[in-house]
Amino acid sequence: MRNNTGMPNRLAKSSSPYLLQHAENPVDWYEWSDEARALARDSDRPILLSVGYAACHWCHVMAHESFEDVATAEVMNRHFVNIKVDREQRPDLDRIYQLAHQVMQRRGGGWPLTAFLDPHTHQPFFIGTYFPRTPRHGLPPFITVLERVAHWYQEEKTSLAQHNEALAGFFSQDSGAESATSVERGPQDRTSVMATVEQTMAALERGFDPQWGGFGTAPKFPHPTQLELLLRRTDKRAHHMAQVTLERMCRGGLFDHLGGGFARYSVDERWEIPHFEKMLYDNGALLAVLGKVSGTPLFRRAATMTAGWIMREMQHPEGGYFASVDADSEGHEGRYYIWDADLVRDELTPEEWSAFAPAFGLDGPPNFEEAWHLHCGNDADLTNPRIHTACQKLRTIREQRIRPGLDDKILVAWNGLAIRGMVIAGRAYGEPTWVESAFSAARFIHREHWRDGRLCTSWRNGEVLGMAFLDDYAFLLDGLVTLLECDPDQALLDFAGELAQQLVSRFGDSAGGFFFTAEDHERLIQRPKSFTDDATPNGNGVAAHALLRLAMLTGEDRYQVVVDRTLSAAAQRFGEWPHAHAACLLAMLERWDPRPPMCPAPL
Repeated sequence: MRNNTGMPNRLAKSSSPYLLQHAENPVDWYEWSDEARALARDSDRPILLSVGYAACHWCHVMAHESFEDVATAEVMNRHFVNIKVDREQRPDLDRIYQLAHQVMQRRGGGWPLTAFLDPHTHQPFFIGTYFPRTPRHGLPPFITVLERVAHWYQEEKTSLAQHNEALAGFFSQDSGAESATSVERGPQDRTSVMATVEQTMAALERGFDPQWGGFGTAPKFPHPTQLELLLRRTDKRAHHMAQVTLERMCRGGLFDHLGGGFARYSVDERWEIPHFEKMLYDNGALLAVLGKVSGTPLFRRAATMTAGWIMREMQHPEGGYFASVDADSEGHEGRYYIWDADLVRDELTPEEWSAFAPAFGLDGPPNFEEAWHLHCGNDADLTNPRIHTACQKLRTIREQRIRPGLDDKILVAWNGLAIRGMVIAGRAYGEPTWVESAFSAARFIHREHWRDGRLCTSWRNGEVLGMAFLDDYAFLLDGLVTLLECDPDQALLDFAGELAQQLVSRFGDSAGGFFFTAEDHERLIQRPKSFTDDATPNGNGVAAHALLRLAMLTGEDRYQVVVDRTLSAAAQRFGEWPHAHAACLLAMLERWDPRPPMCPAPL
């Protein structure tokens, strides 16, 4: 639906596929900009900040229900200055306002994130995620929320000021650096690090699901950094937890048994039904994990199909890796991936059907909206040639369907994770084409994202977006070091050295650790500094790990003090949840129990 003028709105000029999805909304959208913030301030209208990403199913739902609705858009345009943000291009804004959601709502956030901001301070005074057009799931209709929020803002300025002051105090405390003396008390020797790791192992064991693998209950996320930490250990209990979890994921519906790649998470405890979007960052990190387990046929199959999917569908012809594949196609979640059992039976020979159906659950009842999503039982023999032939036939049929949308922007941080994963898995399974694919991606990033001695976070159709973040520098450096351990390349080695120098000089905190934004970044209500993993490993942990490996690779030890202070600062944040800091723990193990390079070679 086009907007009221019959013309695309301002988002039509965006480089973001997510923002372009909203370019014909009747909402008077702005990107995050000085113009939009000045308009909000001068007109004394709150900012309605909507944060999402292109592959997000519930973002699509809210867009169809509300942002495409003329009546809803009219209320939004009258009372608010509306700003749409792609969380993948502006992870700084997403981090800040997701944290605000956690504080204000006492629970985790998600996408779409819907935040109402004071136009003068940009502090959020009301915040939520998805709101329906009509009452549902215990949530009020979005128009009611809009009208109540607008009324409260105009009538409760005293309460607003008090709220702003309290929230500003929290943000200041949360991002405040530890003092130089406090960071000296972290794990400073191997014994204390190993004690912390043992505490983490105990916490993971308490949450481990011995039947289905993974940790906790539904929904279940892959958490590849925790799996990598388990595999870094030498004891059987740690390897058992990692092995069982990987086996269940590689057999379950989280994995795409026809095209390869893992979905973002499972809605059930059995890894059977995924949230169907596929993210580059998950698949890159999981490839690294698959490269560190024993090369069973199951793990080889998953690694081979995932690497193949990345190279076939997620790699730009010139080298870089794309961001994600949508959960939806033809307006429905999972439509591309699900099957009708009768159709499958008709397409296969009787011998293929008799092998395939029980292996993938087609001989049982539907498991997804009166259809079947493929998942594999624990006793199914995936090396059966009839199953292999059946999968090939169904993949050919599936490729004739309307594909889910591709977010074809190329993000530095996620490419760093994919580069590392492709190299580790390629070396482990003897697949040099995977390593060459990673080299191609690294050279693309160097060529396209490195502009005037600075790293740009996003590229699409020849256009780069600035403001690279900690994760961009840290993840890319980690990927480059992994590449260089296998095959020396002087240009990439020089690039890695420049990245390391900027990482320390532009993001470093003298009290220990790295801020998420550079020193000359736009001033926001907080300058985040976190040591906790989320959907991706923590940037502080990855930065420390990458600097340690770079020192081992080059023989230079100039960043040792920076690493030690980072890990000491991280230790102060562990509290009772060290298992939420797996990336930092991996760096600590690298510091006190280093592993040799994968394939050492003189440089």
